[in-house]
Order: sequence, then structure tokens, then C-alpha cells
Amino acid sequence: MKKIQMTKKNILHTLLILTMILQGCGGSSDSSDDNNNNNDFTPIVTQTGIIAIDEASKIAQPVELFLYYPNDTLSNITWQQTAGSELIFHAKNSKAIAFTPPTAGDYSFQVSFNRNGTNETLSHTVVVSDESNQVSARLGHAALEGSDVSLSAYLENSTISSESIQWQQTSGPAVTFSESTAGKTTVFFNAPAVSADSLLTFTVSASDDASRYQDTVTILVENATAISTDDNIAYDTRLANVLPFNANSPYASVLSQCVYSNSIDFRTTCRFNELPLIAHDTTTPDIDDIMDRVLVSHHWMGRRFKEFLQNNDQHGDFKNLLRATTAIVISSDIRPSYYWAVTGAIHLDPNNLWLTPDERDTINQAPDFRSSFGQTLNFFMPWRFVKNNQYASFSYPKELRSTRDADDGIYQLAALMYHELAHANDYFPQSTWANLTKTDRILDSVDQRQQGTGIESDKLSTAMPLNGTQMYRLAQIRYNGETATDTENNYSPSDVTTFFSPEHAPHFYNYSSKREDYAMLFDAIMMKARYNVDRDIAITNLPQSANEEYRVTWGQRGRIGDPNIKPRVDYVTRRILPEFDEAAEIISNLSAPIAMMSGKTWAENLAISPTVSQAHKASADNLLLKENNNQRINANGKQFFEKKVPVRERKKLFYLDF
Repeated sequence: MKKIQMTKKNILHTLLILTMILQGCGGSSDSSDDNNNNNDFTPIVTQTGIIAIDEASKIAQPVELFLYYPNDTLSNITWQQTAGSELIFHAKNSKAIAFTPPTAGDYSFQVSFNRNGTNETLSHTVVVSDESNQVSARLGHAALEGSDVSLSAYLENSTISSESIQWQQTSGPAVTFSESTAGKTTVFFNAPAVSADSLLTFTVSASDDASRYQDTVTILVENATAISTDDNIAYDTRLANVLPFNANSPYASVLSQCVYSNSIDFRTTCRFNELPLIAHDTTTPDIDDIMDRVLVSHHWMGRRFKEFLQNNDQHGDFKNLLRATTAIVISSDIRPSYYWAVTGAIHLDPNNLWLTPDERDTINQAPDFRSSFGQTLNFFMPWRFVKNNQYASFSYPKELRSTRDADDGIYQLAALMYHELAHANDYFPQSTWANLTKTDRILDSVDQRQQGTGIESDKLSTAMPLNGTQMYRLAQIRYNGETATDTENNYSPSDVTTFFSPEHAPHFYNYSSKREDYAMLFDAIMMKARYNVDRDIAITNLPQSANEEYRVTWGQRGRIGDPNIKPRVDYVTRRILPEFDEAAEIISNLSAPIAMMSGKTWAENLAISPTVSQAHKASADNLLLKENNNQRINANGKQFFEKKVPVRERKKLFYLDF
């Protein structure tokens, strides 16, 4: 058993009680049952102070410490490491910290905080043995009641079977996992309602041919004010706590309550004189101006976003486009990314920003809520960004715990920024900035424009409409979750080719709404103009088994070069980014789309650009979605999301289907 080191000062501190409960973590045992946790569990901690649930730490095993005073009000929390090999923990102002010790030895910590108006300080030392843990569970943290929580298991040895993974709740208020946990590396549940802060513990185990290995992970569920059931509440599911990236921002006191809070009411949303567009403060913002509008759940997210702007905005596109926003929210619970005209803010999934495994650990792993939509359809429309006949973007399997090269995320993040900021500049283009009334609510301004001349994407749909009735219906099924008819379910890839190929949209997603049509045109041209990155789009079969390939019935690279699509691209670009002086010439000179080879697989259609040498083409042909030497996986594209704007009719709130 691992020792606990305590100083005399710690022992004399009457408020510090270290609760040491051994769960057999990291060792081997005979068996462990899968448990969907429908039973009640007795809280394991009745003392207060610094709580360390698992005191048997080993190298590479996550360690968790909790500041636990369930009946008191805590504020101004700051954790710091005072001894041991340097560690990284990304929640230093939270009631919980978690970290992974890289070497054996003693690690000491100090936490300062205010309890019921009195400043206090506690200390604790963790001793890490030189053994190596075979199974680890990540990541212990604090979560508000009602929050979505994800936990992941990592196997340190290839001889341990992932199919043998078993999860079990061992203490605290009972939770219900969203699905069976047997053999799952990642599990999900909703943090239960609690009357006071409560600790929940879980074990995960897995086995090889000889032994079963186990680890414990703990979640501190914090009591929180109940979310109103009033239909006018903007966010009716629990949001993570967020803080201004710059504590001294002139908008620090209003950022959260205006754009990312469970107390936002549609009837009392913020006005421009409370949280103006960035353009109202300056039409030539620098990075500091932008960062004054950033809200984060973890400080590293803001730091990575700032680095992206510093290193990848040579043309000033993002700073200019951000003028049409009130704020940028980057939080562990945002998935997918979206823009919302109700608050004027863009919301970014931090999965596009992490570089280290420790940063990634802080992000909720819940899948995009649309991932199950359209599964009854009989076709698929994959897409990807390509450059020089190779994938432009890569993903990193989380089980490999790799450090990501910042360059690997540039294109994906840039496309996301162009897309979401196209939405912002759709609702609040430059032509409107001077005429916005500062005492108006942001939502009122949106309502007035929609009920008047319409916003820019409305005007596009009138001037240059899309006509594909079938494509509109299929997009509502695939992206908005509507139910398909038997006829729609029976459409073959050839049928869909007939619908889509003559149309004037570069992507299936353009048909999900007028707003998305507008944004997809813009992000495509900006990725081509600034990075020489093309988008592939294809129509394929929908494989029914892991062994079945995606075979292309029809597909194109660089579809924005279609003569019928170029005018629509030009229309949006002039309105979204007037500073892009060379846009018209670039659009005029776009090459015609490159056709894919029908009957070939999606992967075999990667190297279709004619300007690449045959040797390069052969190399690209061999990629075929396989992992490369840098532990990267070629990444197909993800969809973006524009949160719909509520309007009032007959005193009832509903969402417009655009």
C-alpha cells in the first residue's frame, strides 16, 4: 500500500481529514461484474478537507484530489504543486484536480480557498510507486448536477482485451449509464441531482489471459441551482462552468451571463450596450481585443485559441470575421461547434484545439447528437479536405495518448472558423453595424431583420435558389433527424446522383438550411484561396458490415469550380468578407471540378488530381485510411452546426426551420 506523507502543519490543521479508502486499484483480481448502476449507493466520504479516494498510485495512473466541504460555500480556489516532478493539471481553480505522474516519487500540493468568507490553505502529499499500472480510468473531475459526464478506460498493454472491459459504480448517488458498458472504452452518464456536493466512484477492469486489472475514477458532483422549466429559458440542459480567459477583460462580469448560462431567458437576453459586437468597440481588433471576449471551461483552451490566431491569421481573416460576434465560448461540453444569433456568440468544440493527451482528457467525449440521424437511408455522402492528393486533416485515436502536431489541426480549425463566422456575418454583416441600436437586445435585432428584408442568406435563397426538392428532404433526415418515408429509404446511390449532380450546391449539407447553404459556400472558397485545400464530396453505398467498402457512384473534387456554383460563391464572399479584394479573380479562375472514378472505393479516389506525379499518386493510393507512422488517422469531414433562432408567434416560443 502506498504511504501518505503529512507535515506537522497538516496534522495540526483541524480542518484537514484525509480519507483513505483502498479500492484495490491497479492490482489484479479474479472478476468484476458489469453494473448499470440501478442500485443506491451510500456516500463513502463523511469527512471534509482534501479527499484522496485512491491512495495506491502508480506511474501513468491518474491521481485525483478533491476539496470537499459539501455544506459550505467555497470560492477563490487555487491549487498549486509544491514538490515533485513537474505535473500538468488543467483545473487549478476547481474543487477537483487530476494529473498523471510520469515518474515515481513524492508529489506535494497546496490549495488555497475561501470558505464561508474565511481564507484557508490545506496541503497534501501523494507518493507514487515505481510500478506501472495496466489499466487507467480518466478523468476524475468536478461536474455540476445534470451535466453530461464521460469516462474513458486506457489499456497499457496490448495483451489486455478491450472486449473484457467492465465498468461498475461502487459508491455515491446512483447513476444510469446511457448504454450497456460491457466492452466499452468510453461510457456516458448524466450527473445525478444532489442536495449537496457528492463523490461518485467507479471502477473499470480488464483482463489478459492471466489476470484482471482494475482502476478507480471519481467524480465530484456539485449541487447546483435547478434549471427553470420555463419555455423561455435558452439552455434547458446543464452547461459547464465557464470563466473569462482574461480575468481583467472589461466584459468579464457579463460574458457568461450574456452568452453561456442556464439562467439566460429569451425575454431578457443581453443588449448591445451590455455586450456589443466586437465591431462596436473597434473595426480593427487585435488579438487582445478578441481574447477579451473568450469564455473557457479550462484555461488551456483559450491559450490554444490565442496561439492559433497568432500563428494562422496572416491575412487577418479571422480577426475581421470575429468583429460580427459578441463572444467566443470554448468549453468541454460543446459538441458540435455552433453559432447562435440569440447571443451573437460562436461556440467551439475544444476537440479542434487540444495538443496534449492531458488537454484532451478534460473534454467530454460524447458523440455529435446527429451521429445516428439518417441511418435508415440507403446511401452515404462522405466528404474530406484534400491537399496534393492527400488528406489535409488527421485524427488521433484517443487510446494512443499521442501528442498532436499543431499543424495537423490547422485546416480543420480554419474551416470551422470560416464556417461559424460566416453565420455571424450572415446575421450581422458590415452593412448593419452602424445602424444597430445599442439599447436593442441582440435577439430583437435578429427578429427585426428576419421579419423585414431578411438576413443575407435569405437574400441568397431568393436571388440564386437551390431547387433540389428531394435533396432538401434527405438533408432534413440526415442532419435534422426527421423520419424518412419508405420511398426515401429506398433511394439508391444512383437515384441520389440524379438529384444532386446537376444542382448548384457544393455539398449535401447546403440543403439542411438556408443558413448552412450560405456558410458552406464561404468556407469552401476560403479554404481553397488561403490554403489551396479542396473539398471532396461523393455519393456511395452505405456499408452494412465492417468488411464492406464505400464505393463511389458519383463524386467530385473542387465542386465550387462548377460554372453554376461560382456565382453563388461570389455572392456570399463579397458580403461576408469585403476586405478580400482578390476574391472575384480567384473565383473566376477556379478550375472545373475533377470527377471521381465510379466503381472505385472512396479511398481509391484520393489521388485523382492530375498535377501530382505518378510516384506521388502511388504513394497516396497506398494510404487508404490507414494509420501512418505518426499515429495519425486520415480524417473525413465533420459537419458544422448553426443553432436555430427562436421567434415568437401567439406568445409561444418555437424554432424556425430554415
